Amino acid sequence: QVQLAESGGGLAQAGGSLRLSCAASGRAFSGYAMGWFRQTPGKERNFVAAISWSGVRTNYADSVKGRFTISRDSANNIVYLQMDSLKPEDTAVYYCAASRGGRSTRPDEYDYWGQGTQVTVSS
Repeated sequence: QVQLAESGGGLAQAGGSLRLSCAASGRAFSGYAMGWFRQTPGKERNFVAAISWSGVRTNYADSVKGRFTISRDSANNIVYLQMDSLKPEDTAVYYCAASRGGRSTRPDEYDYWGQGTQVTVSS
């Protein structure tokens, strides 16, 4: 079992930055690929970024490529999402997730989820 807890959400202005953190506890965190997803009311949960268990490989949604950076500190069981050049359309609840498989873009391929953290970007 892996428990995940996001933090770092809040209000930012367009063009600003936020850094989300996802603290993991439980078994074998280092063996999991990690992903970030986001969701707005009434919409499906969408892929944002993912990182391999080693931290070497990453992939991003086209909408955030070049603006967001995912990283992991396996020694401290934390995954980060650095969000720069924020846009109003980045407003959503952001979730981190752990997968025993690879860096999937599909939510149904992740095994564990955090409770989410709200990010609001004002124009």
